Amino acid sequence: MASGKLSPRQKMINLMYLVFIAMLAMNMSKEVLSAFGFMNEKLVENNLTATQKNNQTLSNLATKAQEQPEKYADLYEKANTISQLSKDFTAYLETKKEFFLAEQEDPKNYESMDQSNLVDQYFFANDKFTKEGQEFLDQISGYKTKVVEILGENNPLSDVVKNRFDTSDQKKGVGTQPWLNNRYEGFPLISTITNFTSMQMDIKTTESEIYSSLLGGQLESDVSLTNYDAIVVADKTAFFQGEKFTGKIYLGKKDPTLKADVVEIGGRALPESSIQAGQVLLDFPAGNVGEHTIKGKFVFTENGEKVEIPIASSYAVIPKPNSAVISADKMNVVYRGVPNPMTISIPGIPDNLVKASAPGLRSTAGSGKYTMTPSSGREVTIKVSGTLPNGQSVSSSQNFRIKDIPSPQGTIRKESGHVVMPKSSLENATVGVQLPDFDFDLKLSTTGFTLKVPGQGAVVVRGNRMSAAAKKSIAKAKRGDVVTIFDIKSSLVGNSGYKIKNASPVSVEIQ
Repeated sequence: MASGKLSPRQKMINLMYLVFIAMLAMNMSKEVLSAFGFMNEKLVENNLTATQKNNQTLSNLATKAQEQPEKYADLYEKANTISQLSKDFTAYLETKKEFFLAEQEDPKNYESMDQSNLVDQYFFANDKFTKEGQEFLDQISGYKTKVVEILGENNPLSDVVKNRFDTSDQKKGVGTQPWLNNRYEGFPLISTITNFTSMQMDIKTTESEIYSSLLGGQLESDVSLTNYDAIVVADKTAFFQGEKFTGKIYLGKKDPTLKADVVEIGGRALPESSIQAGQVLLDFPAGNVGEHTIKGKFVFTENGEKVEIPIASSYAVIPKPNSAVISADKMNVVYRGVPNPMTISIPGIPDNLVKASAPGLRSTAGSGKYTMTPSSGREVTIKVSGTLPNGQSVSSSQNFRIKDIPSPQGTIRKESGHVVMPKSSLENATVGVQLPDFDFDLKLSTTGFTLKVPGQGAVVVRGNRMSAAAKKSIAKAKRGDVVTIFDIKSSLVGNSGYKIKNASPVSVEIQ
């Protein structure tokens, strides 16, 4: 272009064109490098979002595994293994990215990452792979193999994972080239960094797809008719002799669109009018006094085949009652100073026809629900009367022992017994009280206590925090000294008139 019989002026013009074209090429190369860098930033952001989503899915699956271990425990174990494999592989790739970027003054200056020497020397030695290059290939292959092993060869996702992490020889021209050379040899540094981030994205995608596949398979199993249970629900818990049994049979997953082809009870098919959407109406004599069983089956058609769901339940027929059933909901005694929840009923008699009376007893919201708040004495008698459907009256009574609220335990920083802590922590700690293994949710407020430091006089404190005198005494304690907090007084929140017994002492060893 700049040779031949040309004037000096023309030669100069041609040379300027060459310089101009070279400059364009250099600018285009810098733009490409920047594009790789911006793509890497975007992939990093996507990886963070994908990680949060995957962690949330795994957390939800862990919750389901605790609540329904038989259904989700195996799925969670697989998902957790996949999660750990993915974390390890992602961390490995992150260390490589950090290694290659270690000498970069500005990791955002993508236009300066145009060299391939660092990557080439790290992965390749003459015509062979370095130890690090082979390790990189082994990491990819190991992750792929272990994931496919967990999924199983017949799982459609296995082929996806194999293709996604394929490191077989690649086509180049008329021949082939090793995958590592084809992807990394001679490429700018920023290209390698972006490839690593892209592979991390592939790992996150694989995780997400596997979690969806595991949960989707379980959901498909849940909606299958083979997982339905037949539940017999009686209209009432017991029946009088001579009455008819009335109730319904529900499927475990009630579906208004679902209707059985046939329902058999005791070897006899029920009439079509008894079979309704998602339930079956039962109406037959209850039978004699004693235990009775209900056995039968639902028959459905699913995918052209008959599916049978067995029915198995029981009910009791009892004689007409002549006494009330009274029980404390939480214990066989009632406690002074607190409202004790109670349920009072007479089998076979509606709650609105049952009356109960006793000192401190009052009705609350809910059928048969009462609270008993005893005051004086050591025993209380509850009298109950009711009217049977035939108009006959029945009555009964029951005695309950009245007990005081037990002595609470003293606590320091919510710890009881022997506690070890520094002086500084003790000075700022709160003295509290608690009622371990007590069935009522009572709130107690500390009103005062006494503190004794070895070699010092006892200090009486009002409230639940250390006073200035107490702090001064604690400051003189030595390491190994055992400070005793005793005579801990408290009151019942909402009932300050009730006297709570002093709490047990707390000993604090100075650390």
